[in-house]
Amino acid sequence: MKISDFQKLIRDIYFDRDSRRGKEGTFMWLVEEIGELANALKEGNENEMREEFSDVLAWLVSLASICGIDMERAIEKYAGGCPKCNSTPCDCPP
Repeated sequence: MKISDFQKLIRDIYFDRDSRRGKEGTFMWLVEEIGELANALKEGNENEMREEFSDVLAWLVSLASICGIDMERAIEKYAGGCPKCNSTPCDCPP
């Protein structure tokens, strides 16, 4: 599935509810999911990590939709490699 397809799917499912919640409320849900991902990473459970990565991505694209951001266009920033040094892999000093 392409990112644009996923964003549309999440928009179709959740946009009305998330837009009523607003940017701030939806952002808070995203932060909560990031916390859950942190716990899953710490525990090392692959199934939990997979689910939490999915949840984080869903909340991120939902927030982007509320803000009018097309994630497919947003990720073009990285199409040429690192946005700072334009290298793949990144050649920026650590």
